[in-house]
Amino acid sequence: MHIEVGIIDPARLVFADAAALSVVASQLPAVVRNPMIVAKTLLSAIAFSAMMQMWHLPVGPSELHLIGATTVYLLFGFAPAMLGFALGLVLQAFLFEPGDIPHLGVNALSLMIPMIAVHVTFGRRLFAAGLKDRFTLGKVLRLDATYYAGVSLMVGFWLSISNDAFAVADWAQWAVAYAPVFLVEACITFAAVHLVRRFHNHPLAVRFTDVDRLTFA
Repeated sequence: MHIEVGIIDPARLVFADAAALSVVASQLPAVVRNPMIVAKTLLSAIAFSAMMQMWHLPVGPSELHLIGATTVYLLFGFAPAMLGFALGLVLQAFLFEPGDIPHLGVNALSLMIPMIAVHVTFGRRLFAAGLKDRFTLGKVLRLDATYYAGVSLMVGFWLSISNDAFAVADWAQWAVAYAPVFLVEACITFAAVHLVRRFHNHPLAVRFTDVDRLTFA
């Protein structure tokens, strides 16, 4: 989901950076209410960065990645996932890919806006105290499908306002290539949540994850 550096006008990058900072700032009240979100954010950033570095492949105008979005979301919650994306991208840019620094805002929005869509449509029902959906593989597949559809649309949006001619065929090739990736990631998420569930009574699992808020079939 990385957009190649140089194809988006610097003025638009400034707006993207401002928008990304605004989204990050919107999560700070949750940190004030629950300081444990800081620790969960660090864990989210580590898990996200590890999956991003584990496998990535250039395809068309962007790259395929294992993002780990639903993994960190279901393990640690919404605010830690959102903040973990931002922190993870910053760490990766400065430690591994300094060429991505100009596009931090663009890449952050490409991850965070689809996560907002996932949370407000299907995700929060899995965590809601009074309206709990049961955690199943089908639910995870739905979350991942929604998320990666959002990421694909975000990449299409950035390409449509880029300095290069927007090649729909190239974008479609990239979007279609993500289909097997989201299936693999859904299975990783399902397995990771069930693994943590086995230790749901352990103090570390209770303190540092949100798995105890999920209802299982």
